Amino acid sequence: MHPAHTASVTLPPPAASAPPLPGALVLLLATGAGLAVASLYYSQPMLGVLGADLGASGRALGLVPTLTQLGYALGILLLAPLGDRYDRRRIILAKAAVLAAALLLGGAAHGIGALLVASLATGLAATLAQDIVPAAATLAPEAHRGKVVGTVMTGLLLGILLSRVVSGFVAEQLGWRAVFVAAAASVALLGASMWRSLPRFKPTTQLSYAALLGSLAELWKRHGALRRATLAQGLLSVGFSAFWSTLAVMLHGAPFHLGSSAAGAFGLAGAAGAVAAPLAGRIADRHGPGRVTRMGAALSVVAFAAMAVSPLLSTHGRLWLLGASAVAFDLGIQAALVAHQTIVYGIEPGARSRLNAVLFVGMFVGMASGAALGSVLFAQWGWLAVTALASSTAAGALIVRLWPATRPPSRA
Repeated sequence: MHPAHTASVTLPPPAASAPPLPGALVLLLATGAGLAVASLYYSQPMLGVLGADLGASGRALGLVPTLTQLGYALGILLLAPLGDRYDRRRIILAKAAVLAAALLLGGAAHGIGALLVASLATGLAATLAQDIVPAAATLAPEAHRGKVVGTVMTGLLLGILLSRVVSGFVAEQLGWRAVFVAAAASVALLGASMWRSLPRFKPTTQLSYAALLGSLAELWKRHGALRRATLAQGLLSVGFSAFWSTLAVMLHGAPFHLGSSAAGAFGLAGAAGAVAAPLAGRIADRHGPGRVTRMGAALSVVAFAAMAVSPLLSTHGRLWLLGASAVAFDLGIQAALVAHQTIVYGIEPGARSRLNAVLFVGMFVGMASGAALGSVLFAQWGWLAVTALASSTAAGALIVRLWPATRPPSRA
């Protein structure tokens, strides 16, 4: 396929003198992105309690976050390109309805099989977040676009941050089923608000669905910078997901014997990611995004490897080490993600949404792989095996970023 055939026909941007979006609409979009992405992480702090209630093995429990992340990756690959072809408002409303139903199914599950089906459906529909961000970019006037998109991305990061904290606390107080029911109600309310507030969006391309998907492969083949960014972020995501997918089960057992709220409290480390986003952007502007990716990967290697000394510490000391390591690797991984997005967005401006889709597919394939491998390694060899996996994959990401680029103009 010729490159000219892969680029979408975009509408002209709003005039720079156009008034800014109403604050209430920006807040709604930010909240929507946060609630959608939070659905991916509600289950993680509850796995210990959830497994005991359903009588599921540790290996079966590992499939819950695995299928959620895999569903998200598949949804980005198969559904996100539809936003260029159809009215994005209709897509957002349909996904909100499916996501609410999937969360209700999870809350009503009486066996691990039903919960796994709900997890896959939740991941697919949670790609609602990847429709809201480009919707915000489309609605915002050019002069205010960066600020609007930044605000929506802050909402997304807060969704990741608060999801584990809230789900851990609610699960301990009201039970894990209450978490899914409350999440479904919040998404349903979000859908109603979006129905009332969002305008219709004109399609920006007439490409067929097959051509849209085909353009993803063409972009992958054509841009080495895209392949490097996707591979490096995917490797970092393996360790990230392996840690979070096994943490609750590890803390539930000896010597900690902690509940879901304690595991959820570790999600406060996500605040580091919220701090990292603007800081990484400023460093990338000044010194180039390639340097930021190397800094982020190196910090992640050190943070994951440091957890290997935990058996030498007291129980209290191990908890402090876990918290400090979580803050450090979250800072490194989120900084690397911002820098990789900067690289990818500069490759081919006419295909930014599809380039972003490729990057995030790689990222969430890494997360699904990390959840699966982490649960198996933890069940067979314990926590040290999980830290070894995370350290080695982060080191692999650093090697990818240190390897000389074939095309330096992209600063990749």
